[in-house]
Amino acid sequence: MAEMTGGQALVQSLKRNGLDVIFGLPGVQLDWIFDALYDVKDSLPVYHTRNEQPTSFMADGYARTTGKVGGCLVVPGPGVMNALAGLSTAYAVSSPVLCIAGQIESSQINAGRGMLHEVPNQLQMMASATKWAGCAMTPAEVPALVQEAFRQLRSGRPRPVEIEVPPDVLQTTADVTLLDPAPVNRATPDPDLIAKVAKALGEAERPLIYAGGGVIAAGAWEPLRELAEMLQAPVMMTPEGKGAISDRNYLAQNVVGGRQLMPKSDVILAVGTRFLQPATSPWGPTDKQTVIQIDIDAEEIGRNRKPDIGVLADADLALRALVDQVGKHNRTRASREEELRAIQERAADILFEVQPQASFGTAIREELADDDIVVSGMTQVGYWSHMGFPVYEPRSFIGAGYQGTLGFEFATALGAQVGNPDKRVVAVVGDGGFLYNVSELSTAMRHNINAIMIVFNDGAYGNVRRMQRERFSGRVINSDLLNPDFMKLADAFGVEGRQAHGPDGLREALRGAMKENHPTLIEVPVGEMPSTWGILRGN
Repeated sequence: MAEMTGGQALVQSLKRNGLDVIFGLPGVQLDWIFDALYDVKDSLPVYHTRNEQPTSFMADGYARTTGKVGGCLVVPGPGVMNALAGLSTAYAVSSPVLCIAGQIESSQINAGRGMLHEVPNQLQMMASATKWAGCAMTPAEVPALVQEAFRQLRSGRPRPVEIEVPPDVLQTTADVTLLDPAPVNRATPDPDLIAKVAKALGEAERPLIYAGGGVIAAGAWEPLRELAEMLQAPVMMTPEGKGAISDRNYLAQNVVGGRQLMPKSDVILAVGTRFLQPATSPWGPTDKQTVIQIDIDAEEIGRNRKPDIGVLADADLALRALVDQVGKHNRTRASREEELRAIQERAADILFEVQPQASFGTAIREELADDDIVVSGMTQVGYWSHMGFPVYEPRSFIGAGYQGTLGFEFATALGAQVGNPDKRVVAVVGDGGFLYNVSELSTAMRHNINAIMIVFNDGAYGNVRRMQRERFSGRVINSDLLNPDFMKLADAFGVEGRQAHGPDGLREALRGAMKENHPTLIEVPVGEMPSTWGILRGN
């Protein structure tokens, strides 16, 4: 037990639980936290932003590319609501983000008097974008609050959590007992169910594995690869699951190739995925096929398609158990390399027909190292990349998941770069999305975060404009944009600006940016691009 302020108890508890970076910005309700952070600034640095929204995006980018908890720190009311866009994205993609939010004075919470930054029921409001939320009303309660937050982050399905501490509690000095981190409880699979799954897979003639982001979140890529090789089972990966098995492996299949394989498979193993797309697509499984679903979240098992066998378990533990058990039942299997390479090549040919997106995506891929990181945005090249961009390492491809959050790309890339200083991080973003958080050019320069922003500039919300023209007889409204001169904009912030024309120009600009150790903005002027959605649907 030691005497300390509530702010000091919070900071020390965060450090004890392994938080090693915070993305945030100060405000009056957070003064005593920031004063405590001053004392530990070398071991728990704060990357301060220009508004609250990018704090949660940066924490998400950091978390998903490192596997660690990403922390953001914001004032209450408008501050935490501004951070909700990033928290909702992290919720959609199962990312372990800790949001530390301020509060108003403890005696005034929910009194409705109009205190600065007051919103009613702030803790309950956060339930829409968090797995769990809690508040400490005395300094002595702070260590247990933080301990429980990290237990929630590291047990079961990883999703954001939020904690709140009022400013009077942060300022108050009291005797506080710091706590050790809570033990992590990993959901072990039922041995009887594993034996049943192993038998079904081992006896299957043409098994297929459908791998989602839960494989990445659980760090389960090695047992996934081992199991797939034992079964000679193609692995169809969702955008969030990309990198679970290298796209150089003949077993790796994107949605274009996978939809040819799934109807011909007799047993389908879905791991760490909601299984939404197959369940709602004409090429999805029929009643004559056996579907097995493994997930850490009981609510996801059978949400979109009732499985024949459902297993509640950590993906890594379940896949390792299957690797141990499948051999007892596995039939002798010839290599399917020739067949699956042919499907990969046909899928690549189909995707390469989508131009110029395919040529831009290829240029980016060929200039990056295998483990460099791409944040694939809500823009035309990003949509193509969700299907066609080859990924060779886990945690190296980041999207917005089902939230489809326009504007997440740049700030998420900054957080990923902070977490991976020895790699290069590239954000693929449109002109519309980039301006959502353009102020973070200042953050990139202030903290020397050497991410590369590739801004495809078509002067519009391009997807919206194309759909308006195609669906509404050319009645285009509010989808055009008035953009700044991006090179002057980069110069104004001190960021290196490069303009690239066409895929070859992008390749050259990216190659030059990779040689530098500072933030770079590459503008790529483009026209209207064709839709990728027909390929996704199988049209």
